[in-house]
Amino acid sequence: MTDAARVLELLVTRGETLAVAESLTGGLVAAELTSVPGASRSFLGSVTAYATPLKRELLGVDGALLAERGAVDPEVVRQMATGVRRLLGADWAVATTGVAGPDPQDGNPVGTVFVAVAGPDGAECTAALRLNGGRTDIRKESVRNVLALLSDELRKNASAQDTEQNGGN
Repeated sequence: MTDAARVLELLVTRGETLAVAESLTGGLVAAELTSVPGASRSFLGSVTAYATPLKRELLGVDGALLAERGAVDPEVVRQMATGVRRLLGADWAVATTGVAGPDPQDGNPVGTVFVAVAGPDGAECTAALRLNGGRTDIRKESVRNVLALLSDELRKNASAQDTEQNGGN
């Protein structure tokens, strides 16, 4: 079973939905999710905000943050995830931003990637990645990593809910 299939299965079981905000992956996360039969049961849609102004205009990323740090930043990717979650009305969202190459961007070397997850009850997680290889490899690994991060967060969130429902501390 693929990472995308595992994530979608967890979401369907929980009755929850997913939205995606992508930059460097340019739609690859959404394509991976929609390659799974039945994805529409939990996947709502995506925004590919490749151009930096779209991150601000569509996803609500703070303009001052973008001006100060550029688009390749952990706080930017966190805001992308929370923004697309709000915009599409999803329970969960993931986001990707980074430098796939061939050239550095905003002082960040090729292979610098940030991925994020935003979920219900303030659940948020961001990961910084240093990926090797060419542009295609970096983009594919970014997809794999963001789906793995979401899978981990869904499992942690489920464990926390089980503990609360069963009277744990």
